[in-house]
Amino acid sequence: MKTSKTLITAAVLALLTIPALAQDRGDRADARLDARGERINERLDNKGERIDQRLDNRGDKAEQRLDARGNRVNQKLDAAAEKAAANGNEARAERLDAKGDRIDERLDNRGERREERLDNKGDRIENRLDNRGDRIENRLDKRGDRIDRRVDRRQNRRGT
Repeated sequence: MKTSKTLITAAVLALLTIPALAQDRGDRADARLDARGERINERLDNKGERIDQRLDNRGDKAEQRLDARGNRVNQKLDAAAEKAAANGNEARAERLDAKGDRIDERLDNRGERREERLDNKGDRIENRLDNRGDRIENRLDKRGDRIDRRVDRRQNRRGT
């Protein structure tokens, strides 16, 4: 009789702990999926930042090249304007100086537009990767919710 009481007690305890273990298994699966989603999202964020940084560097270099080119042209025209002014041709000197300023300004604007285009491209890429990460996280959250519902249904079938 004593052994049957021990067996019955062990069986009752086992039946009482099964739902708790099943719920814990569902929570672990949900936590694992959440961690996976965060890792994926972080990896995509890092990728977007690297691409954006690369495009920023490209834009900066292009703008520097155009600035240097504009400065060289402007210096040549300034030297020609000084030479014309020294020879007494003030009108030509002013025209050459104005022309150098226009060319320099135009190249500066071109560099700024190019950098702005690359910034916009980087922002679009980063947004696309952010959206992709959000979709993946949502999909994993839904999978975790399905696991939780399945665990809850199993617990309800067992009568707890």
